[in-house]
Order: sequence, then structure tokens, then C-alpha cells
Amino acid sequence: MDIISVKNLKKSYQRGKTPALRGLDFNVQEGEIYGIIGPDGAGKTTLFRILTTLLLADEGCATVDGCDVRKEYRKIRRRIGYMPGRFSLYQDLSVEENLRFFATIFHTSLEENYELVRDIYCQIEPFRTRKAGQLSGGMKQKLALCCALIHAPRVLFLDEPTTGVDPVSRKEFWEMLKKLKRQHGMTVVVSTPYMDEAMLCDRIALIQNGKFLRVDTPAGIISAYSDTLWAIKSDRMHRLTDDLRSCPLVKTVFPFGETFHVTVTAGAAKEDVASHLASKGHTQVQIGTITATIEDCFMSLMKNSDER
Repeated sequence: MDIISVKNLKKSYQRGKTPALRGLDFNVQEGEIYGIIGPDGAGKTTLFRILTTLLLADEGCATVDGCDVRKEYRKIRRRIGYMPGRFSLYQDLSVEENLRFFATIFHTSLEENYELVRDIYCQIEPFRTRKAGQLSGGMKQKLALCCALIHAPRVLFLDEPTTGVDPVSRKEFWEMLKKLKRQHGMTVVVSTPYMDEAMLCDRIALIQNGKFLRVDTPAGIISAYSDTLWAIKSDRMHRLTDDLRSCPLVKTVFPFGETFHVTVTAGAAKEDVASHLASKGHTQVQIGTITATIEDCFMSLMKNSDER
């Protein structure tokens, strides 16, 4: 059953001069973790603000838990939790004061929904008297998540919740989301610029310039990748990008950590590319066939979209 339905959603700024969303169509099933994956400026926050009734779309329609985002916004606000990308709690209130404030707004209490937030609250409870503005980045995100869950929402919207958070806190945060889905059947819609987090979602939508490039499971997107993909490195990494792009067998070149991910034409041989690099003065050339990541898929889809 679909708990979110979006049809032909469009939004522009500066009187139509800057399009943010270009006719999005998608559905989110109840109880799934649905990821909106894309870089800054792709339209993620605009989409979230429309679905959480904070912004009106120019065209199209959307429903959340059966309610129209334009006509039934009051009902939606009682049924969703929203954690914006920027920390938006009251920084001069303590952890406990923030929680009780948001609970009061929704006519509930921390005690009433304690089971829902217990695992998260246990981690911030030692700091319950500390002002929110004095918390670390990871603790701020956990407090914000607690406040978003305090009224037991049906749908949880998280806009880039792990941006600027250390790797350990990022891992803990995603473990919490999985537990919310597993134990409480909660629907989670989460946006992130981190491609590795896409693998933690049930389904993902890759977004660029206000358009969805593809919607599928992470495994489905990877399995649809059809290019031959190699990882290449040499002793002259500073020259490798330009020298690879000058090779007629090479289609695309993107840096990935200590190597370059390279797509090549059909039938291209590793020996031919190695020979080309050797002619450019490279030694210790290493070329290996690799399986595509979500980031490889995104770069390929983005390039194909730009060429249309």
C-alpha cells in the first residue's frame, strides 16, 4: 500500500526562472525506507518542504497518508515527523526541555511514547540538562530525531540527517532507522548526498536538477549498469585523468579514492589502455575489472541525461 503518492510535481523559484522540481512522479510504500539520493541543489529539500506542507508546489499533486498536502495540511502535520537539514531546535533550551516542548505541541508526553524513542533517548539522557546548542553534532541529530518521533508519526521525513556527522554517529543513526522500520513499521523518507547510504534503503530515487534519473532498489540500479568498468592507478596519478581521457578507448573517467573508475568502449583490451598510458610516461599501471557502485550508476545516468 502506498503511503505517499506524488504526481507531476513542479516547483520553480525567481518567478519561474529557476526550476527546482521538474514534474516528479513516484510512490512510497508503507513501512519502507525510501531514499532520495543526489548532490546539493538537486531539489531534495524543496521536495521535502512540499511533502511536509511547508511549501506549495506550482503544479501537480501529492498525498501523504491519504491526505492532500494542499487541502489537508493540518492532518498531515499531526501524522508526520520532520527533521530538516539544518538543526532547528531551541538551542537555549536543554535536551529535556526541547523534548517536553515538542511533546506538548502534539498533546502527548515523553512517557506516553517512551518505547518509540527509548533506544535513542538512552544515548542523550546523560546530557538531558545540557543546552541543545552545546551538544556535539551527533548528539544534536539524535535529539532532533527524538523530537521528530515524540508524537509517534506514521511517516518520518529526514532531510540529510547525517550531513556533517562523524562516521560512527552516521552508522548509529542508520541502525536506529532500521530498528524503527523493523519494530514499529514506520515509513522513513530520507535524503542524503552520500551515495554509500543508498545501499541502506529499501528503494532509492536518484535525483539531479529536479528530475529523477531512476527509481529502483539499490541492487536493481546496480544490476542495470551495463558499461565495462575498470579501476586504474599508476605512479603518475596527477597526470592520469588527462592521459586517460586522451585515449580513444576510454569513455568516462572519474576519481574514486586511490583509483580512477573508467568506462571503455566495447571490446577494449586492458593491454591497449596500459600501452597508451605507458606511451605517456606512466609506469606501475594497474587495471582491474570492478563491480559498479551506486555512485558509478549515478554518474552514468547523469551523463546520459545531460546528453539528451
